[in-house]
Amino acid sequence: MSSRKIAVVVLAAGKGTRMKSDLHKVLHPIAGRPMLLHLLAAADTLSPERTVVVTGAGREQVEAAVAPLGARLAVQAEQLGTGHAVMQAEDALTGFDGDVLILYGDVPLVRAETMRAMIERLNADDAPSVVVLGFRPADPGAYGRLIVAGGGDRLEKIVEFKDASAEERAVTLCNTGLMAARSADLFALLKNLGNDNAAGEYYLTDIVELSGSAAVIEADAGEVAGVNSRGELAAVEAAWQQVRRAQAMADGVTLIAPETVWFAHDTVLGRDVVIEPNVVFGPGVTVADGATIRAFSHIEGAVIGATADVGPYARLRPGAVLAEKAKVGNFVEIKKSSVGVGAKVNHLTYIGDAEVGAGANIGAGTITCNYDGFFKYRTVIGAGAFIGSNSALVAPVTVGDGAIVAAGSVVVRDVTADSLALARGRQEERGGWAKRFRAAMTAKKKGQ
Repeated sequence: MSSRKIAVVVLAAGKGTRMKSDLHKVLHPIAGRPMLLHLLAAADTLSPERTVVVTGAGREQVEAAVAPLGARLAVQAEQLGTGHAVMQAEDALTGFDGDVLILYGDVPLVRAETMRAMIERLNADDAPSVVVLGFRPADPGAYGRLIVAGGGDRLEKIVEFKDASAEERAVTLCNTGLMAARSADLFALLKNLGNDNAAGEYYLTDIVELSGSAAVIEADAGEVAGVNSRGELAAVEAAWQQVRRAQAMADGVTLIAPETVWFAHDTVLGRDVVIEPNVVFGPGVTVADGATIRAFSHIEGAVIGATADVGPYARLRPGAVLAEKAKVGNFVEIKKSSVGVGAKVNHLTYIGDAEVGAGANIGAGTITCNYDGFFKYRTVIGAGAFIGSNSALVAPVTVGDGAIVAAGSVVVRDVTADSLALARGRQEERGGWAKRFRAAMTAKKKGQ
């Protein structure tokens, strides 16, 4: 990798009208992360000295999203073309002397390796002024064509499809729009751009011919897929998921039906994890070695310990932490709670704002009543405790180690260790009552 300094300019000023959304186009998520942040995360691995995001329509949303990352901002108030958009970054790059990588916020899956390759080609011995990233789509369609000299990688010109001859349209190497250039060359070339075209816009691609020295490198078509519509967003999501599933299996994870499992951008999976069909991972999930995630479970913001067993039909919400060998079964919801080593929460239960001790057993239908309509309160269930079915634990409350709560109890006071808590109405029996009731109702019905 070149030792020269790097700056990244990301164009994110487009209106994105085809998305038909109040959310800015580049903030639509892929794998739970805005597509712009996917791109910035990849670019950040190059350790750029400066990162500039060029905003325009809906810039308040974009600025709020990138502010925590320390990116500099530039505004393209009028949409006058891609060349004009890059011009707006000049002030933010004042005093910068190095290589500039130009990316697009709606082309989110460009790999860091490809970005590095562009910079390396820019700094090769023949020192081209501009490097353009090309690709070969299955259907070149109306993409601009990259015309190279003599079958090498020296780029003669970029020809828009509408202006291309039949011979040029037969070229399969197409333009992505992504470029790299030295800062001194880039802004000197931009100053010479004209807008004598039907759209009256300043095209970034025109700097190729102005430079007199350009080269091209190629990327896989899937890597440079752009997002301009909901359909394209879904296609890019599907492509990302396909790659992530393959990586998971290569890393030692068993996916019973890979095409039905959906990962987030930051899902972490240990070895020998087994994931059954129709599982969805939201952001912030870590699964340790040997855990099993059963079918139709939804997991977000949770930590799952080694050899733990989750589901089927379980929901783990943010703050759920399962220790080693913990069991969370079907139709169980866990929120902001820890479940200790070997503890079992097997079915039809809600555990919120709670601590479940090691080896505890939570019966079916148990609820931690953690919210009074104004504030949340905590429930503590001790190690080895047994909570009978259909119990309600009204927080704040503590059930001591080894204690038993009888089925159907409503617990409103702390339960001491190793004791039995029985909190339900006394059962009464009235002999023959049911028989007399049926006879009376039958007679009444006949008299109607």
